Amino acid sequence: MFGFLKQVGDYTRDAVDAARNLTQGLAVTFDHMKRRPVTVQYPYEKLIPSERYRGRIHYEFDKCIACEVCVRVCPINLPVVDWVMNKATKKKELRNYSIDFGVCIFCGNCVEYCPTNCLSMTEEYELAAFDRHSLNYDNVALGRLPTSVTTDPSVLPLRELAYLPAGELDPHVVDPDRPRAGQRPEQVLAAMKSAAALTTVDAGESTTASTDRKEGAE
Repeated sequence: MFGFLKQVGDYTRDAVDAARNLTQGLAVTFDHMKRRPVTVQYPYEKLIPSERYRGRIHYEFDKCIACEVCVRVCPINLPVVDWVMNKATKKKELRNYSIDFGVCIFCGNCVEYCPTNCLSMTEEYELAAFDRHSLNYDNVALGRLPTSVTTDPSVLPLRELAYLPAGELDPHVVDPDRPRAGQRPEQVLAAMKSAAALTTVDAGESTTASTDRKEGAE
C-alpha cells in the first residue's frame, strides 16, 4: 500500500515539475510574440559592434620588436614572426609578420600581452573569402586601416539591443543622439575611480577622528 502511494506521489511531483517547466518555456515564447520583429537589411544596414568586440587584428610594423610574446601566449602558436639578428647592433630585425585568420580563434591574448601595443582588436568582421589561403594576412594586410560601420556613408548603422535606450526594441526608430540604457566602459571606470576616491577620503577622515579621540583621552 505504501509503495503504491509513493509511486503516486512521485508521479504527481514529476507531473507538476513538467507543467512548471512547460509554463516557463511558454512564458518566454509568449513574451517574444508581443515584440515587433526587427530585421537588419544587410549589407545596406549593419549593427554597430560593441566597444570590446574582437574582430580583425590590426598590426603596426614600426612598433613591433619581434619579442614573440604573442606567439607564446597564443593557444595555437599562430602568429609567424620572421626576424634576423643584426650582428652590428645586436638587435632583432623584423622581416615579416603574419596571422592566419582561417585558424585564429580571436581570443585577444596577443593584443593583451603585447608589450609595445602594436596589436589591437578592431570591429571588422567581414573576412569571408573563396580561398582559405587568402585569410593568411601578412604585415601589409594587417597594417591596413580597419573598416568602421559608423564612418561608411553607404551603410546605415544600427545599434544593438543592448545599446538601445531603455524600453526601446527597434533600432530603426531611435534617435542616434538618445543615450543608451547602460554606461560605456569608460563611464563605468570613471564611476569606480570616483567611488574608490570617496572611500579613501572617508577612511582617512575616520582615521583622523579616531586619532583625535585617542589624543583627547590621553
